[in-house]
Amino acid sequence: MIKILETVVGEAAVAPGSGPSTFMPLIMVVAMFVIMYFFLIRPQMKQQKEHANMLSSLKKGDRVITSGGIWGVVVGISDAENIVVIRIDENTKVEVAKAYVVGVKKEGAAALPAQPK
Repeated sequence: MIKILETVVGEAAVAPGSGPSTFMPLIMVVAMFVIMYFFLIRPQMKQQKEHANMLSSLKKGDRVITSGGIWGVVVGISDAENIVVIRIDENTKVEVAKAYVVGVKKEGAAALPAQPK
């Protein structure tokens, strides 16, 4: 067992200057971070910003959909408590946390924008 490890380690040890640069692993790590930033972090930050802008522009009379799939019309907003009161039927009102409103259908709009999955 020890002979096998010595052989593998001996073959892996390459004379300095004959192998790849010592900065190659560092360059690969930086490249991976850049790729992750542009494909994962940046789009999510943009989506969160758009959602925050949508929530701040909510007003009475907006037709909204919640993350639970409930459609309703906003009848009240409490910014201090982050609560939106939604009328889902003539005599039925529901209080929903503001963060759970995922879309707003403006008057005259054909449909809500596509929500990412």
